[in-house]
Amino acid sequence: MLYFNPWKTIAIILVSLASLLFAAPNLFHKEQLANLPGWMQLRMGLGLDLQGGAYFLLELDTEDLRKSWIEALADDARQNLRDEKVLFTSPSVVGNEVRVKIKREDQVEKAFARLKKLARPNFDLFSGSPDVEVVRDGKVIKLMPTETALNTRVTNAMGTAVEIFRNRIDPSGTREILIQRQGENRILLQVPGVSDKEAQEIWEQKINKPAVLTFQLVDQSMSVQEAQAGSPPPGSAIYKGADNSDEEGQYLLLQKRVIVSGADLVDAQQAFSQDSTRPVVSFRFNTSGAQRFAKVTRDNVNKPFAIVLDGEVISAPVIQEAILSGTGQISGRYTVESANNLAVLLRSGALPAKPKLVARQTVGATIGADAIKSGKQATLWAFFLVALFMVIGYGLFGAFSIVALIVNVAIIMATMSLLHGTLTLPGIAGIALTMGVAVDANVLIFERMREEMRSGKSNVLALEAGFSRAYATIIDSHLTGLLGGVILMWLGSGPIRGFAITLSIGIVASLFTAITLTRLIIATWLRWSRPNVIPL
Repeated sequence: MLYFNPWKTIAIILVSLASLLFAAPNLFHKEQLANLPGWMQLRMGLGLDLQGGAYFLLELDTEDLRKSWIEALADDARQNLRDEKVLFTSPSVVGNEVRVKIKREDQVEKAFARLKKLARPNFDLFSGSPDVEVVRDGKVIKLMPTETALNTRVTNAMGTAVEIFRNRIDPSGTREILIQRQGENRILLQVPGVSDKEAQEIWEQKINKPAVLTFQLVDQSMSVQEAQAGSPPPGSAIYKGADNSDEEGQYLLLQKRVIVSGADLVDAQQAFSQDSTRPVVSFRFNTSGAQRFAKVTRDNVNKPFAIVLDGEVISAPVIQEAILSGTGQISGRYTVESANNLAVLLRSGALPAKPKLVARQTVGATIGADAIKSGKQATLWAFFLVALFMVIGYGLFGAFSIVALIVNVAIIMATMSLLHGTLTLPGIAGIALTMGVAVDANVLIFERMREEMRSGKSNVLALEAGFSRAYATIIDSHLTGLLGGVILMWLGSGPIRGFAITLSIGIVASLFTAITLTRLIIATWLRWSRPNVIPL
């Protein structure tokens, strides 16, 4: 157990030195690191409680959510009646209901039976009642969403919106951004460490973008000028070209019917076009989306179709051949950054309703410099007292454990820096707690060594037994602690998540430093000094 393969020794030393190297920038001010290479300037960010940041209070437009559902219901009714070859007048929206008039008396029953299928059980309610009431009034069929179903949709939309904002602003989950629901239709976001200008960019690029992506065919039955002079054909509308797109400043007449929507996307990534180095966004559909896209492109070769984002055309290529792979590219006048931002928006999905900004402000540190100073003092005192206890209790071996403890803290700081993590006051508490967890493993090992020495074993056998027989207890205690940390990361948010992240990283690092690094230090000391008595 005290013999180390040379390559293993080199690996342990390299990991330890790399951790110290990547943790070191956190001990200096940014100005002091300005002349160093970029990879040596990686630092942990500071949370809202330490350095301030941006505060957003958002309100989801539930009226917009209701209108979207009603319009989707009208479109479903229209499509279903066409499939049944029923003659009807175009569905009209009156208040909270959709009305469809059937032209032929003998088709009313068939139309009613087909539209009844649009009412689905509301599985979010224990009653399983339908989410839409379908009633007949002569030749008129009415579809009315229920109030309970609408409330359920609002609740689900709020949960969806929270996750979408989290994926857009903090996809790695390490920035300690607080995102939580407030009241019936409001969401609070706290983004640490951003200026007023950066807060404005976050609002415009990551929060206020609905990110509704659709693929629609271009209506070639008349020109855009004719549609503008008169009125667009039924089922079509005029769309504007988006800024910074290939269609900027142009207007196109598109069919309202959506071929495929962004809901069918399974991936979107920033890439580069094959014929140039121009940034594009590559996307991939799920199976059903790929099948629909393949059918439409196969039936419309040499016809243009449009890619529409948030109601504006960003690209309108001509279909050269059937696209069967379910993949494609969105091109435009993108930079690498703007293409990557669009890919993040598409991956996170469309917002269920448009957010309204109720309040936004850039705030200073709530506790600020005093909090940082207090956190540093608490951590240093914790380190000093732990070091003092270990040295008094275990002498030279206690000093060895302090070296391992320094590396343990360095691993936490280096990992947080590489992940662009944010340090908060609860995170500092997690680091302080980790110190106790780390030396606890050494205490178990050293106490086991003492027992083996009292039983009369030689120095080498006592040291080997101390490590080997303490393994099970150490791993068991660390795994239970890690499980608690993972659960806190999974279910928690904001400060709780910050505490859980530093604690979990520290527990994993403790397994490395206590079992591997400390053992290497002791084995090296034993080979070099060959003591007659173990100073333990």
